[in-house]
Amino acid sequence: MKTLFEICGLGLVGLSLMHAGFPRYFGWKTELAALSPINREMMKVHTLFIALTVLLMGLLCLSSATLLMDTVLGRRVSLGLGLFWGLRLGIQIFGYSSSLWRGKRFETAMHILFIVFWSMLTFTFLVAGTGWKMGG
Repeated sequence: MKTLFEICGLGLVGLSLMHAGFPRYFGWKTELAALSPINREMMKVHTLFIALTVLLMGLLCLSSATLLMDTVLGRRVSLGLGLFWGLRLGIQIFGYSSSLWRGKRFETAMHILFIVFWSMLTFTFLVAGTGWKMGG
């Protein structure tokens, strides 16, 4: 189970770093130009704080897997994170229009990759959060 936390942690750290490329990849200079200054700044600030939160989740997984599994507080944190990522999984499957990825090789691959990643996060945190022991 500790290995799953480490894989999740590395994935979350990587995901947080990917956020640095969002403005360029998604063309935010052009796309956000039509927004009011407050909405434009909110997009940038919220993206920064999402990246920071995901980074901290990743570092927590890498540094404290045993505590997340074996303490009451750790299991409660894990349960909350499991619910969080489970909701994110639901949004990935049901919230995004298939027109955003269907028929587009890269976007379809990313859609599937994120379904797998959100599923792994959900599974790992919910197993730890419920105190269920894998393999006996």
